[in-house]
Amino acid sequence: MHYHYEIAGDDFTRAGSASAEMKKTLQRLGVPNEVIKRTAVAMYEAEINMVVHAGGGEADIDIDGSAITIVLRDRGPGIPDLDLAMQDGWSTAPDLARELGFGAGMGLPNMKRNADNLTIESKAGEGTVVTMTIRMGDKP
Repeated sequence: MHYHYEIAGDDFTRAGSASAEMKKTLQRLGVPNEVIKRTAVAMYEAEINMVVHAGGGEADIDIDGSAITIVLRDRGPGIPDLDLAMQDGWSTAPDLARELGFGAGMGLPNMKRNADNLTIESKAGEGTVVTMTIRMGDKP
C-alpha cells in the first residue's frame, strides 16, 4: 500500500497532521502498537523538521507485510552539518518555532532511535531526503 502527503511549510496549526493520519491508517490495518508508536514518532519528528526548517515538502509511505518505509522530501536549505544536527539538543530552529514548543533539537535523534534504518541525503540549497524503515517485527 502506498500513501502520499503534502506537508505545508510554516503552518504550525497543521504540523503533525500527516503523521496523525498515518497513525490512524496503521491502527485500521491492525499493525502492532509498538510499530505504530515508533512509526508515528519518527514521522512526526521528520514532518515537524520540514515545517520548521524547510518550508514543507512531501511524504511517501509504503507499507508491506514486513516493513513501513517513509520517504520525506523537501526543497529547503539542506542540513549544513549532519553530524552536529544528530546530537541531542542541537537546533537551528527560529525563535517563533521555539516559542510554540518546537525546536528542542530532538527531531533527528528521535528519528534515529525509532527507525530500524535511517538515511539522510542533504545538499545545501537543494533540500533533504530522509528515508526511514520500521520493520513490522521487534526492533533489535
